Amino acid sequence: MAQNRLLLILAIVFAIAFSTIFTVHQTEKAILFRLGEIVKSDYKPGLHFKVPIYNNVKFFDARILTLDAKAERFLTSEKKNVIVDSFVKWRIGDVPLYYTTMSGDVTQANMRLDQIMKDAMRGEFSKRSINQLVSADRSDLRDILVASTKSIAEKWGIDIVDVRIKRIDLPSDVSSSVYRRMEAERERVARDFRSQGAEASEKIRADADKQRDIIIAEAYKEAEITRGQGDAVATDVYAKAYGKDSEFFGFYRSLNAYKQVFSGGSDMLVLEPNSDFFKYFGKEK
Repeated sequence: MAQNRLLLILAIVFAIAFSTIFTVHQTEKAILFRLGEIVKSDYKPGLHFKVPIYNNVKFFDARILTLDAKAERFLTSEKKNVIVDSFVKWRIGDVPLYYTTMSGDVTQANMRLDQIMKDAMRGEFSKRSINQLVSADRSDLRDILVASTKSIAEKWGIDIVDVRIKRIDLPSDVSSSVYRRMEAERERVARDFRSQGAEASEKIRADADKQRDIIIAEAYKEAEITRGQGDAVATDVYAKAYGKDSEFFGFYRSLNAYKQVFSGGSDMLVLEPNSDFFKYFGKEK
């Protein structure tokens, strides 16, 4: 009986001692309450003590949490709808403030964050066109969204870590019109390139024709000069030969004339037999 009583006393003492100890993990933040009033919140990971019944402790996730927002429609500066899918990375910054404003409820915090993020996106998307949203660097938009929502979230004890836009889609009717406009724009650019290419081609062709005409003219000029020089040399040779033996020179030229006239075999000439052309025919030595 005495042994059982001793065991009971030891169990009670152990239970009381155990209830005075609580552990804060590295992934947690804790608030110590005293009869419902916040006493302390800056606990480091490890073992800590409290007074049973008089104190109680609440734990909160200290890791980065994700708000995966539902895809939402926003109007651009062109009054066109775009469907935006995004997410927000956040964590608890000020634990007491987070507890008093959000009752420590993650679901409520996500709802409030979702609302302010949609308001910020609505304001920024209304300043930009579809082309700017699709083609521009989204890091600038991300910085603006973080800056515009950070100050509001801090009033709830929440730190905004990051805002990311996963994708921006267009409704089917808007997509068709945008694609047609983009196609028309690409076709216009292609026509400009083709016209510039045709212009450059004509310039190159005209320059090539000009260079060809210049080369032909220069070649013709050189040929005429060479031919003239050859004719001058030939004339000089003929003149010198004629001066040495005019009779032989006349005979030689007549033979060349006979060769050219009678080379066909069927040529017919109507001349008087005693003409100068036949003066060497029948002539005795």
